[in-house]
Amino acid sequence: MRWAVLGGGHWGTALAVYLLRQGHTVQLWGRCAERLPCQSGRADLFPIFPQGARPEGLRCTVDLTAAVRDSEGIVLAIPSHALRGLMTSLRSCLPPATLLVLASKGLEMQTALRLDQVLQETVPDAPLVVLSGPSFAHDLILGKPLAMTAASTDLAHAQRVAEAFGSAQMRVYTSDDVAGVCLGGAIKNVLAIAAGISDGLGNGDSARAALITRGMAELHRLGTALGGRTETFMGLAGAGDLILTASSDLSRNRRVGIGLGRGLSLEAVLREIGEEAEGVRTAQALFQLAQRLGVDMPITEQVYRVLFEGTAPRAASDVLMRRALRSELHMPSDAAFSSR
Repeated sequence: MRWAVLGGGHWGTALAVYLLRQGHTVQLWGRCAERLPCQSGRADLFPIFPQGARPEGLRCTVDLTAAVRDSEGIVLAIPSHALRGLMTSLRSCLPPATLLVLASKGLEMQTALRLDQVLQETVPDAPLVVLSGPSFAHDLILGKPLAMTAASTDLAHAQRVAEAFGSAQMRVYTSDDVAGVCLGGAIKNVLAIAAGISDGLGNGDSARAALITRGMAELHRLGTALGGRTETFMGLAGAGDLILTASSDLSRNRRVGIGLGRGLSLEAVLREIGEEAEGVRTAQALFQLAQRLGVDMPITEQVYRVLFEGTAPRAASDVLMRRALRSELHMPSDAAFSSR
């Protein structure tokens, strides 16, 4: 297939290189030529993956129209806050029936919409597949095995993506639970910040395991309230992605939390990382969404308060530990959504 990959960061670059290795034709687009891994006179993927060799056939451009011209599929690997503007610009030059593959994660901060809903508003007639699961760009570029979920309301589209992306390195499962796959990918980033804060405070492995498990309960409560399915949240796009992002130091969101737990300001942490950490923006939208729906999300609430209200990380940890005692199962907040 002829693919355009929009987003010249780590994930977009890794996906572009991966698709090339599978025999596809790929055009990689980014806003800044100096940040694209097609620098003149170099044979590597500088500045994104300077240790990686640039594969023959990788083409880069800052011209959006040229990037998507004649493409059969477009991979969206851009920050969530840029998606609406980019797709609005792209709408007039989008080739008919071009398959969109959403590889970005998060919620739109102003509206708290899922990213697939943003696409439905901006390009309502375009066939859409959401690609998500436990996967780091670093592992993909190094050829390490991973598994992902391709979700679409039309399973034929999901199967098409599974066949295009599937290989001995990447196993792709299909699903029709678009809401669940999108929500799992968004919520886990906020919970990864929480896990990082806990580790930054020195709370230890046991605390991280408990936090991930209770984070799963929050993901399930809100996710099912918004139409996602339990089996999705227990699968690759839910539990799998959460476990990876909350436990690996390759995770930018986890590293944000570690820095905060160690006493750094949010501004200092983000400056040190130097890349987008989707969980920061998503935390605000997620907290407001939970408040509006009346869904109990205490971990998410404390992450929000640390990020945006100046709550000290240790105080946030203490609030979670001193909450009123309750049964782990059959909690009222779970039961409220059990029939939805």
